Amino acid sequence: MQQTMVDIPTEDGVADSYLVRPDGDGPFPGVLVFQDAFGLRPRLKEMADRIAERGYAVLVPNLLYRSGRSPQVDVASLADPATRGQAFEKLMPMMRAVDDAAITRDTAAYLDFFASQEGVAAGPVVVVGYCMGGTNALRAIEAHPDRIKAVASFHGGRLATDAPDSPHLRVANITGEAYFAHADKDSSMTQEQIDQLEAALDEAGVSYRSEVYDGAPHGFTMADTAMYNEEAEQRHWVNLFELLDRVQPTGAS
Repeated sequence: MQQTMVDIPTEDGVADSYLVRPDGDGPFPGVLVFQDAFGLRPRLKEMADRIAERGYAVLVPNLLYRSGRSPQVDVASLADPATRGQAFEKLMPMMRAVDDAAITRDTAAYLDFFASQEGVAAGPVVVVGYCMGGTNALRAIEAHPDRIKAVASFHGGRLATDAPDSPHLRVANITGEAYFAHADKDSSMTQEQIDQLEAALDEAGVSYRSEVYDGAPHGFTMADTAMYNEEAEQRHWVNLFELLDRVQPTGAS
């Protein structure tokens, strides 16, 4: 595989990003991966590589670039519940800077950059997001439905709130497919919020699948953190690859 770090110019700065694609000429369908709160780090690169192994070009931007280049926290601290919490508190102001308007602008820059890369197939991509990345992935497909054909959100938080810019309020913009995997134990996405999201999707006529992973905590896919759940992580790969094989087939899987 061809693995490289790249810099993507945006309206607000430069986003350091990880780009990986299979060997060969391609063109390879695109998958845009949005990180969890703890940033662009080896775990996210491992996950991108696993997707690329199935015949995709994968781009993982540092969503928190406004606060500096990655990593923003000590990765070694994430495996301990206490220090993980401290890292999360440090990151909160950085996360708030990535609001709806910011992710809309940023996604346009990411998509433009991705489309300009040699070996990347023309046409819409799939966006996959984890934790805060799941929330922003939903915002991205709502803002750019002509350029993103599907979204997969894993343990995304606050997808439906009382805020006037809550992501669930714009799901009618989605013209592609959506998949939502919710953590069973997640105060940032309660059953009430899940019901609210699903009601909005139903009313809008969006093609979607939404399910709760029983016994899984928020952050269950991240093997380098204290919230990792192996069973839920493996289930996530099955469902992600099922979605990719259906909406963005490569013939390699």
